[in-house]
Amino acid sequence: MIDFQLDVRSGVAPYVQLVQQVRHALRLGLLSVGDQLPTVKEVVSKLAINPNTVLKAYRELEHEGLVSPRPGIGTFVTRSLADSTLAAHEPLRQELLQWFANAYKAGLDAESIEALFMTTFRASVGASK
Repeated sequence: MIDFQLDVRSGVAPYVQLVQQVRHALRLGLLSVGDQLPTVKEVVSKLAINPNTVLKAYRELEHEGLVSPRPGIGTFVTRSLADSTLAAHEPLRQELLQWFANAYKAGLDAESIEALFMTTFRASVGASK
């Protein structure tokens, strides 16, 4: 089951963060068809957010055809976003974990690491176009 986290400093609406996290989990194979998302009550309890925020996120995911609600039971994944590159994810993830460890050893804090990673990522995406 997915474990939602919210970054209140990101400037991204909470419901969008929930949608993005589900999409990422589907793309990485962390969620599969048939898996159940946490109930609205569970998410509200864990994140201390308005139930309408969770419902809005789940409705958007439903509109995209990624999940389907089953009244009285919960919300379930109906489509995956994982593709043929899924096998390459784990070795790359391990390399990335090593990179993060090296950045911490070099004395960078979490914010500096995120800034360096995201800036480099955006530059690489722009260069590949």
